[in-house]
Amino acid sequence: MKKKFKYIYGPVSSWRLGRSLGIDPISQKDKICSFDCVYCQVGRMKPKVINRKVYIPTKKIIKELQRLPKVKVDYITLSARGEPTLAKNLGDLIRKIKQVRKEPVVVLTNASLINKEEVRKALAFSDYVFAKLDAGSASLFRKINKPCKTVKFNNVINGLKKFKHEYKGFFALQIMFLDENKKYAHALYKIAKKIRPDQIQINTPLRPCKCKPLSKSAIAKISRKFSDFNTVSVYDSKRKKVKPLNKAETLKRRAS
Repeated sequence: MKKKFKYIYGPVSSWRLGRSLGIDPISQKDKICSFDCVYCQVGRMKPKVINRKVYIPTKKIIKELQRLPKVKVDYITLSARGEPTLAKNLGDLIRKIKQVRKEPVVVLTNASLINKEEVRKALAFSDYVFAKLDAGSASLFRKINKPCKTVKFNNVINGLKKFKHEYKGFFALQIMFLDENKKYAHALYKIAKKIRPDQIQINTPLRPCKCKPLSKSAIAKISRKFSDFNTVSVYDSKRKKVKPLNKAETLKRRAS
């Protein structure tokens, strides 16, 4: 009989991370997020959430991780059906993961809470942080990411700047390009120059959602605008073959 996992999913074949084992620190039946992005593949979000709390005790997740069968993994990725930094025990969880696994730990975040010092301190325990930045203005931010009312565009940008200055690990900005923002690549480039990430990740929605992906040639043209950065594109990546522990649970959350 196969062992069931409630908080661990994958591994998935990630265009950025090879074989990525996911851990969902806010595992719930419904999506829990501070954004309601127009391209989100896990469905709409109402109401949006901004207050942090412990959703899953650290010890429960670590127990699952300790009974993981032998499986080839390149990275352990903290992601979720929503925003992982909403988990108040995120920092403690990352520390405990590192005590039982040797793989680098990655956090995928929408950066909605990155202006908070407690969130930056929690993220600091990870080896990699990939933070979302899809808009070059407050109006486009509201249109594409549909954040909680209390999440302000300028606070996100200032938080990203602070985090990059403080963080000792590898920090990337992940940008999802759609019809809505494809003409604003230069504005995003100018903001990225101020943040100075270690990498720019150029993405477009290739998994099922309400938004159509941009073509390979359109993404290549956008990527050239970021040519003085270390840039990777979803169309240029090579994926590794993987077999998930639980296909249904993986499809619910897959975000890497």
